[in-house]
Amino acid sequence: MSEWWTYAPRDLLMFSPDTYYRLFALHNADLWPAQIAALGAGLVILGLLLRPTPRAGRALPLLLAGAWAFVAWAYFSERYATINLAAPTFAWAFAAQSVLLLVYGAGLGRLQIASPGHATQWIGIALFAFALLLQPVIGPLTGHAWAGVQLFGIAPDPTVAATLGVLLAAVRMPWLLLSIPLLWCAVTGATLWTMGSPEAPLMPVLGGLVLVLGLYRSFARAES
Repeated sequence: MSEWWTYAPRDLLMFSPDTYYRLFALHNADLWPAQIAALGAGLVILGLLLRPTPRAGRALPLLLAGAWAFVAWAYFSERYATINLAAPTFAWAFAAQSVLLLVYGAGLGRLQIASPGHATQWIGIALFAFALLLQPVIGPLTGHAWAGVQLFGIAPDPTVAATLGVLLAAVRMPWLLLSIPLLWCAVTGATLWTMGSPEAPLMPVLGGLVLVLGLYRSFARAES
């Protein structure tokens, strides 16, 4: 038996990078044309962030809750669980975030959306647009197949990044809704780093950015 110190982190993975990325291609093929509905929902959210209506604070968390619940079931429970024993735990975490969005955001109305008036809110909107329109092309640009493109509402990373953008764009940072997205940023960053993927730093950086900007805005508000 080889000594433990001879193993690299990549040796501890239950799947190869090829298997991981091929999973998204299979996922997309099975779900088509759900991607069109997901993109449509994302464009509605973007429109509400740019020109919020009186009901935007309840409509946005409803749409996000649907995206998190769908990823919990379709990706983690039905797809990722075939290669990763931790997938059911991730599914429960995404389902819990969906419930939080429904109760705290849509039910209690604590995710307040108004016309952007602070630089951090504009950054949040830009982050949402990035997650919806640009983040999906990072994989293909780094050498992965277009069939495995990762989309908001279909795959976890862009769904989490888009949610971070919405939270940062809110009138007040809803801290209760931030914990699970930040934890996922750490988990996916570690997974991709272990596989040697060039996009590994992206989600941890986005999570750290939203956390820092959220704290900055909260402290600035407290001092004003």
